[in-house]
Amino acid sequence: MTNTNQIKSEEKINKLLQVVSDLRDPIMGCPWDLKQTHLSLIPYVLEEAYEVAHAIREDNPDELKEELGDLLLQIILHAQIAKEKNLFDIADIIDIITEKLIRRHPHVFQKKSTVSMKEVEESWEKIKNKERPLNNSESPISDRLKLKIRPQPSTKAALIISKKASKNGFEWENSDQIWDKLYEELEELKDALKTDKISEAEAEIGDVLFTLINIARWHNISIEEGLAKTNQRFLERLTYIEHNIEGELHLQSKKKLEKYWELAKINLKH
Repeated sequence: MTNTNQIKSEEKINKLLQVVSDLRDPIMGCPWDLKQTHLSLIPYVLEEAYEVAHAIREDNPDELKEELGDLLLQIILHAQIAKEKNLFDIADIIDIITEKLIRRHPHVFQKKSTVSMKEVEESWEKIKNKERPLNNSESPISDRLKLKIRPQPSTKAALIISKKASKNGFEWENSDQIWDKLYEELEELKDALKTDKISEAEAEIGDVLFTLINIARWHNISIEEGLAKTNQRFLERLTYIEHNIEGELHLQSKKKLEKYWELAKINLKH
C-alpha cells in the first residue's frame, strides 16, 4: 500500500515537471527557458553542483535543501528538452539509474550477502567493465581511464588516473620518493619559466600539480577540500583587512597590507 508521504512526493514531482514543461511551452513559455539547449545549460549544471558542495561544507541544511532543488531543476530541464526531441524523458532517466544500482549491487539485490568496502569497489569495477567492454584493446586500463576522465576537471582526473595506476602496480615504494619527485618537478618548472615558453611552463606546472595530488593521495588528503578551505581562509582575511583599513584596498601600501594580513591571521586564528 502506497503511503501518504509517497503520494505527496509524487504529486510534487509531477507539479515540478509540469512547471518546467510550461516554461518551455512554445507559445506561452519563458523566452529564456525556450532558448536553452543541453549545451547552453552546461555552465548552470556545474554551478549548481558546486553550490550543493558549498552548502554541504557549510553544514547548512536550509541552503542545501535549496541548492539541491536548483540542481534538480537542471536535471528536469535536460529531461524536458530531450522529451521535446523524442529522445528520452524523466522516466527513462529514472529507469536507467534504478537498473544500474540494482545491477551494480548484487550483494544487496541478489545473493543478499555481507561484503567489505573493498569487495564492493572491486565488484563495482568488474560490473562496469562488463557493461562497457573494450574489445581487442591492447591498452584496456588507459583506454577506460580516457573515457572516465573526459567529463572531469583536471584535478579530479589526475586523482582518478593516479589511483587506478597505483592499483595496477604503477606506484612509488615510499612517500620520500614522491617528495624527491616534487622537488625535481619544481626545479624543472623554474627552468621552464626562465625560457619564457608558455607551453613548456604549462607542462611543467602540470607535472608539479600531478605530483602534489599524488602526495595528497598517499596521505588520504582531499585536494578539493584543502583548496576550498584555503580559499575560505583567504577571503576571511581579505574581509578583515577591508573592514579595518581606511580607503580602498588598491590605494594602500604593501607594508600596510602585510601588517593587516598578519593581524588577520592572529585575530582570526588561522
